[in-house]
Amino acid sequence: MNLTYLVPLLGSLFGSSGSSGSGQTARAGSPVFTILMMVALFAIMYFVMIRPQRKRQKEEQNMRDSIQIGDEITTIGGIYGRVVTVKDDSLVIETGSDRVKMKITRWAIQTNNTAQERADKEKEALKKAQEAEKEARRNGEGKSRKERKKKNEEEE
Repeated sequence: MNLTYLVPLLGSLFGSSGSSGSGQTARAGSPVFTILMMVALFAIMYFVMIRPQRKRQKEEQNMRDSIQIGDEITTIGGIYGRVVTVKDDSLVIETGSDRVKMKITRWAIQTNNTAQERADKEKEALKKAQEAEKEARRNGEGKSRKERKKKNEEEE
């Protein structure tokens, strides 16, 4: 990002002299301006880079802590398996039809496939319920108020 045009503009806003007449690059004349620029850059970095990364790490840690026996998982190495035993910092998974067991650490879990499937089913059910509600509203708009009231009384 080129700040050569931004510095004289902001400098004039804060009362510093923009640039000298000899063609030199612009300088901020006030230490307050420099501090404000540093604070602004840190704030931008925090909201663009640091905060989303921390949020992702927290979600991953919650996913790893919520692993239960019977969940199907994928490791960071690409191994699919079903959880057989859960301990504090490790777990045992069973891979394939020949039931090979492997002991892995919690940090090596990339995704919990069972939890994702549950979440996908819940989202799908919610969408269907919303569509049904919209359809009911559309059907109800064409009827008169008396007919809708009569239908509601019959349903009860």
